[in-house]
Amino acid sequence: MSKAKKAQVVSLFSELEKKTPSVNQSRDRRSDNFSLAKDLLSKYQVVDKNKHISHEFQSFGCHLAEVLADKSHTSLYIKLAKTINRGLLERALSFVSDSNADNKAKLFMWKLEQLKQGNKKI
Repeated sequence: MSKAKKAQVVSLFSELEKKTPSVNQSRDRRSDNFSLAKDLLSKYQVVDKNKHISHEFQSFGCHLAEVLADKSHTSLYIKLAKTINRGLLERALSFVSDSNADNKAKLFMWKLEQLKQGNKKI
């Protein structure tokens, strides 16, 4: 390789080095963009949910108890959510949510029994 070509290659590399930051500079620049996880999590409010719910049917049973305003019988609704077809439960719940009944839980159980009887006839 001639001296002129070597000088040209060296000048190209020196121009490239000027344009790209060194390894230490790029590390410093990248570390400035990061923040601590503690700072990120402090921006969000954590909602404590029931830690004893580990299955979806338990969550649906609790949802039924809340909608029907019958939290004292939550375990009953969890058992229903586990053993009875979800479609029946949702149809009974939609029937109750559309009504103006005083005792929605009682109406829910009545409608659920009606739907179960209807399925047996078919």
